[in-house]
Amino acid sequence: MKLWLARHARTLAPEGTCYGASDVAADPDATLAAARALAASLPAGLVVRSSPLQRCRQLADALHAMRADLAHQPDARLAEMDFGAWEGQAWDAIGRGPLERWQADFCGPREGGGESVAAFLARVEHAFLETRAAPHDVLWITHAGVVRAARLLAAGVVQPLQAGAWPAQGLDFGACDSIVLSG
Repeated sequence: MKLWLARHARTLAPEGTCYGASDVAADPDATLAAARALAASLPAGLVVRSSPLQRCRQLADALHAMRADLAHQPDARLAEMDFGAWEGQAWDAIGRGPLERWQADFCGPREGGGESVAAFLARVEHAFLETRAAPHDVLWITHAGVVRAARLLAAGVVQPLQAGAWPAQGLDFGACDSIVLSG
């Protein structure tokens, strides 16, 4: 059984903006290109779950328009991490101090509120465990942070205690990858 992971297309948010849980739109042309690539490469019979944020729904809807067999259901557990007061700010404007303090206590509460890495990972883990128990392949249309969390979970890491344990690579905008979960 495989878990397919597709990331939404590039967003319309300014480059360098923290927009985790913010409901920003994706570029329509990039979304269409990503949907075309996915439609041509994904196997039949996938169960499709999508983050409820519009950048993922846009891709899920475009994909379904091209492949009727790939209808999707929203799943809030697949939403990106909520960065609290950092949402909508340029990463540079947040400043080194808060980011360094976050890295020092990576799984703990974050300055500015929002979701801790521990809470985010636990949320994604619920969806991951349900997917792993499924008798069929599943596609998640989601975000870079969720892809990183899924990769950690597939490797058996439930709570990374250090920031360095968090995977540096997510998934490029509009890209797709898969994780073999069984068989």
